[in-house]
Amino acid sequence: MTNYKVPHLPLDGELETKKVLKQLPKAHAALAELKGIAASIPNQQILLNTLILREAKDSSAVENIITSHDEIYKAQLDLRGFKSIAAKEVQNYISAIKLGFQEIKENQIITNNTIKKIQAELEKNNAGFRKQAGTRLKNDATGEVVYMPPQHPDEIIELMKNLELYINNTSDEDLDPLIKMAIIHHQFESIHPFYDGNGRTGRIINILFLILKGLQELPILYLSRYIIRNKTDYYRLLQQVRTDGKWEQWFLFMISGIEDTAKDTIQMIKDIKSLMLMYKHTLRNNYKFYSQDLINNLFSHPYTKIELIMRDLKVSRITAANYLNTLAKDGMLDKAQLGRSNYYINYGLFQILSRP
Repeated sequence: MTNYKVPHLPLDGELETKKVLKQLPKAHAALAELKGIAASIPNQQILLNTLILREAKDSSAVENIITSHDEIYKAQLDLRGFKSIAAKEVQNYISAIKLGFQEIKENQIITNNTIKKIQAELEKNNAGFRKQAGTRLKNDATGEVVYMPPQHPDEIIELMKNLELYINNTSDEDLDPLIKMAIIHHQFESIHPFYDGNGRTGRIINILFLILKGLQELPILYLSRYIIRNKTDYYRLLQQVRTDGKWEQWFLFMISGIEDTAKDTIQMIKDIKSLMLMYKHTLRNNYKFYSQDLINNLFSHPYTKIELIMRDLKVSRITAANYLNTLAKDGMLDKAQLGRSNYYINYGLFQILSRP
């Protein structure tokens, strides 16, 4: 087991090595391109809603909370009688991201109070920071204890206050914000301040920090899928900082993750944009009931239902049902049923969001 003394921030020494400095420009270029293409979607809520769904599934999967895209989308429709425990966990994650995003938009800082609110929304409790000793991090495969985070409540509070100051300190602007994000993530996971939800809370803090630094406008860049693909390396490199002080390898891993994830998200947004244009042209040229509000509804979520069309388009139930059934009959949507409820699937959007 590692006896790692969590340091106070900022860290001493030269952090930005030649290898790190060489890799940073490509990640920043990818982030800038992502920020630009996201801004090209007229209705930003579409990206916010759809990409959060994907991230919520992936981030939960890192913690072995496994659910399918279909389960998540049905749960979001709130179809009567359907909601698995895993889907509820994913819904909590979606709420937590939106809460954190709203908090930093209003306050322009990331406080411990915000972090506590995010974790409380994830876990649906108000336990706050750990108050009892005994937390240990174990190897999932062997059960071996690999790391014991700070145990005393006073130490946890002190370290989290230090982390809060570090996150919001602007006097270290010569330190690249991607390096700072990687330090913040490692520090938070090492403090492990909550009984549950540390991993998911830490990943939400990542994107909120990028927004705080102006590198993104929306919470749409998520590292969870990259972590899933490289889970062994992620935990190994986290631990090697604690055992051997190998910050360079950790920074390179996180920078690479940001670049890869930004490029993946750019392609996804391009595909969504292309599909939206196809739907827009087809509906505008062939259906008298075409409207931008209808397009927005069909792309804010892969699944929709009559009640949502009624709400968004301000039409009667009969009219909403006619719109959706007509589009389903013509192959623009897939019609499905759960119990007595019908729902309608934008299958093209479903495929974009659920592809590996």
